[in-house]
Amino acid sequence: MRLRLIAAGTRMPGWVAEGYEYYARRLPRELSLELRQIPLGHRGKGAPADRAMAQEGEKMLAAAKGHRLVGLEVKGRSLSTPELAAKLQNWMLAGDPVAFLVGGPDGLSPACRAASTFDWSLSKLTLPHGMVRVVLAEQIYRAWTLISGHPYHRE
Repeated sequence: MRLRLIAAGTRMPGWVAEGYEYYARRLPRELSLELRQIPLGHRGKGAPADRAMAQEGEKMLAAAKGHRLVGLEVKGRSLSTPELAAKLQNWMLAGDPVAFLVGGPDGLSPACRAASTFDWSLSKLTLPHGMVRVVLAEQIYRAWTLISGHPYHRE
């Protein structure tokens, strides 16, 4: 099964790439996680944020074509690790590739929110966008280890 993390923003610190890659590489071939970075829309004094958000959303939806969409939203549903593992297992059984959408500074566009089949909240805290990439990759890895009986996850 293919998983795709589609995230707005291209200039992340080295620790973000290193942390994300660490967990993405640990996943088995049959559950690959790839990162697609979307450039941020132009924001400035004369440029409205909703236009930038709409531009990002169009690019995100194009990069997610053919995937089941999961929007990362602060107001989304929180999941425990066993709940995420069950959701991941259901997605694996369905066989549809899944794309996780992480918006820019203003969040996901209305079009991305409308197209998402599930809104997932990693935390009630507002996390830096780079941190979201690392946490998401680790949580996917953790859910997979729970499904596969690997001892990484301990309660």
